[in-house]
Amino acid sequence: MQKLVLDHALLPDGWAKNVGIDVEGGVIRAVYRDAAPKGRERIAGIALPGLPNLHSHTFQRGMAGLAETRGPVGDSFWTWRQVMYRFLGQLTPDDVEAIAAFAMMEMLEGGFTALAEFHYLHHDIDGRPYGDIAELAARIASASHETGMGLTLLPVFYAQGGFGAAAPREGQRRFINDVSGFARLVEGARKAVTALDDAIVGIAPHSLRAVTPESLREIQALHPSGPIHIHVAEQVKEVEDCIAWSGQRPVAWLLDHAPVDERWCLIHATHLDANETRVMAEIGAVAGLCPITEANLGDGIFNGLEYLAAGGAFGVGSDSNIEISAPAELKIFEYSQRLKHKARNVLAQSEGQSTGRSLYDGALQGGARALGRAIGAIEVGHRADFVILDQNHPDLASLSADRWLDSYIFVAGKAAIDTVIVGGKSVVSQGRHRNRDAITARYKNAITRIVG
Repeated sequence: MQKLVLDHALLPDGWAKNVGIDVEGGVIRAVYRDAAPKGRERIAGIALPGLPNLHSHTFQRGMAGLAETRGPVGDSFWTWRQVMYRFLGQLTPDDVEAIAAFAMMEMLEGGFTALAEFHYLHHDIDGRPYGDIAELAARIASASHETGMGLTLLPVFYAQGGFGAAAPREGQRRFINDVSGFARLVEGARKAVTALDDAIVGIAPHSLRAVTPESLREIQALHPSGPIHIHVAEQVKEVEDCIAWSGQRPVAWLLDHAPVDERWCLIHATHLDANETRVMAEIGAVAGLCPITEANLGDGIFNGLEYLAAGGAFGVGSDSNIEISAPAELKIFEYSQRLKHKARNVLAQSEGQSTGRSLYDGALQGGARALGRAIGAIEVGHRADFVILDQNHPDLASLSADRWLDSYIFVAGKAAIDTVIVGGKSVVSQGRHRNRDAITARYKNAITRIVG
């Protein structure tokens, strides 16, 4: 039994000092207010529940910065995608693992303690499955083990190249499976995570353009419980193409044709009309927002104010990993709403409420639901995942309580992070991951070969 005492901690019912925590098997077994320090390891600083990262493609960390040169025609998500296809066409299993470990290390240093990896890179460079169809899923699990990142692994079903069962394109050959192949992939992913302390496997139909209605129903039947994530309504062209195919907008079609509920995380959902916003909020699906990537790709601005007013759940993810920072994702979410509505403190829920607290609480709750794990709170039965801010950081030193969160998110950012603990184990100290040097060296070698 680990016995800790936290100087300051954000508990479900608010801030507390001298919080005693008993941890066994990585799980919080008891929480005490005003605990005596004797016999306990002191954790100095400001303890926040670790934030879940509900959406990432770790391999894309390796191409960050490679798509920032203007092309001969208007750049968009669709031109960015061509750069991505060329990049992934060179990746070996060792590369995938090296890049994943580097991305997870940066996530931990940046305030995320658990990850939902939307894993759609499955096959060899020529498109043929590896001898173990879950070879690359196992590499993601290995990176999780090395870094200490909590993991919800989401094997992706990707079978079509566009709406109406269009044939896959050449650049998509490493993604493609039929339903039976996907079933083997999911089973292999489950085996791959068995060695991890705390991991689960969900499923992820890639998008409505990558599945048929029939295959969507079939893969859901294979997975009657656990998380289901899907990209939806990210781009205007996607909305237009879906209407041309089905007569409905993407989220409206999904809500009418799939049993969407609290198990589901709708990634991006950038382009919602008023009815989609209301119904999605009412049924409890989580909006999986990736504000930095959505800005980088020019996706558009999520209908955040109206969605939260309707009681909608949300979380944040790092998606393409162009920049990895939990506080930055929350900041950009709020700033996008300020630009849209020409107002300040848009996402605070009531007068006098801290915007930072509102953002952090919302992302904890929605993120934990999306990952399907007992995380995101310092309370009994949850994983002992803590992000410890440096109370002596210049931007935090004169503050207290919710002001700490406001300054962390809007001013200091991840530079204020001192220690990160996952499942009771310290993985980041003084802002650096315990295996930073080795992970970085392996990443640099891989990227030098691929890009150089």
